[in-house]
This record gives sequence, structure tokens and C-alpha cells, in this order.
Amino acid sequence: MAAKKAGLGRGLSALLEEMGSAAPESGGGESRSASTLPISMIEPSLKQPRRHFDELLLNELADSIRIKGVLQPILVRPLGNGRYEIVAGERRWRASQIAGLHEIPVVIKAFSEADGFEAALIENIQRADLNPLEEAQGYQRLVKDFGHTQEMISAVTGKARSHIANLLRLLDLPEDVQTLVKMGLLSLGHAKAILQAKDASALAKEIAAKGLNVRQAEEAARRSHLAPEPKKTPGQPASTRRDADLEALEGQLSEALGLPVTIEARGKRGSVTVKFSDLDQLDNIIAKLQG
Repeated sequence: MAAKKAGLGRGLSALLEEMGSAAPESGGGESRSASTLPISMIEPSLKQPRRHFDELLLNELADSIRIKGVLQPILVRPLGNGRYEIVAGERRWRASQIAGLHEIPVVIKAFSEADGFEAALIENIQRADLNPLEEAQGYQRLVKDFGHTQEMISAVTGKARSHIANLLRLLDLPEDVQTLVKMGLLSLGHAKAILQAKDASALAKEIAAKGLNVRQAEEAARRSHLAPEPKKTPGQPASTRRDADLEALEGQLSEALGLPVTIEARGKRGSVTVKFSDLDQLDNIIAKLQG
């Protein structure tokens, strides 16, 4: 099954490169080459991973289409009753409407719903990066709705499995933090740092308010796990305060493993706690410890 999905990814890539130059086919097979369809017969996919379309960029594309036309066909799949669903090229379809076109060049492929959604996700990732949350939501749909594993998604998209796992973890962020990521106020690096914080929402607000860079955000996330220094009461011995050397060691281990580390010392004994969110992170910890 994984091989099938990998093949779809390579086939889609080739198709997207060749759509504009294919010669018309005869007969009523499952697919046909570039032709034209009335824009009114085409509808966007509700499963389209990209949900935001920049209005300024759409208008710029519409201006180009008015002058040069649609240079590359969009990819659609038949729905029946003379209707077609967009698999790849929704930006061109939207811009063509703004430009006042009544027809648009298309390539029609009889994709299944699952393959159509997968193709839409791949096309978006390959052509214009989704924001991290849109990309993560696309991967989540592939996992939940279509039974993909992270290995299968990696084979289809060419993205590292660790990248896919890290993006899926962003969906664990509080809604207010996810909104800041969607708005572009927090980068992917910021979001990954926030995942390690004790209070994700508080750190997100601090980053936005202070304009912290990613390294500063990572340091703030690490500090959020450090036990606050207890107030010294009269007569309290200095030895009860948290050891600065332990804090330094926590920082070194956290940086080496890329995850929050807590060290608790009780006399000559103690414990080291490493927090992870999924099995992929645990695999990474084991790999690093094994050298």
C-alpha cells in the first residue's frame, strides 16, 4: 500500500509538469488531456488543505490572466451530473473569476476522493508552502480520514518523517496559539519552542509582546520548567535553595535532546525526567543516547 501512495506522489508531480503540453486524447477513458470547461461547472474541494487565499496576490494573478490567459490548466476530477471538483489550481480558478473568464483550461483525472485530496495536498506543498497549521491539518486528514501512516506521507510528499511528526504536534497547541501561527505572527520555529513550554499561551503572548526570536523563545520555554527559587525565610540555610549547577545541567541536557529536562536531587541521589509528546520524540531520544 505504501508503494502505491509513493507512486501517486511521483505521478502527480510528473502530471503537473506536463499538463500544459499534453495532446488531446480520443475516446471516453477514465481521464483526458487538457481541454476547457465553463468555470460555473467547477467547484472547490471542501477538503482543500489551503483555506486562506491572499486577496492582493489573487488580484495580481487575475491581472496576469487578463493579459496572458491561464498558462497552465487546473486539475479536476469528475463528480457526476456535469460537475467537477478542483484537485489542484484553486488559486488560478479564483483569479480567473476575478478576471472575468467564463471558461478555464483543465485536465480531467478520475481521482478517487482519497487520491484527489492527497494530490491537492502534495500540489500545495510543492508549489506554494501552506502555513504550518494548514500543512499540519492536511497531514492529519490523511492520517484520520484515509488511514495514512507518517511513513506513507513522507514517501508521497518527500518530507522527512520527523518534519511531519513535528507539524502534527502543532495541533496540540491551544487554539489561541494556533491562531497566532495562522496569522503569521508566530513562525514554525516559535511554535516548536512553545510546544516545550509549561504554559504555551503565556509564552506565545510573551513572544508576540517582546518580539522574541526563536532562540530566545526556546530559552524562555526552558526556563518555564525550572522550579521558582523559594523565598528565603529568616534562619533558612542556603543549601535548601535550588542548585545553580543543576539548572545549568538541565539547560545542557534540554539543548542536547531538544526536549524539556528536569533534574531532581536529594542528597547524593536523584532523578532525571525527560518529557516527550509522542513516540517519534521517544525514538529520537533513544537514538541520541545510543550515539
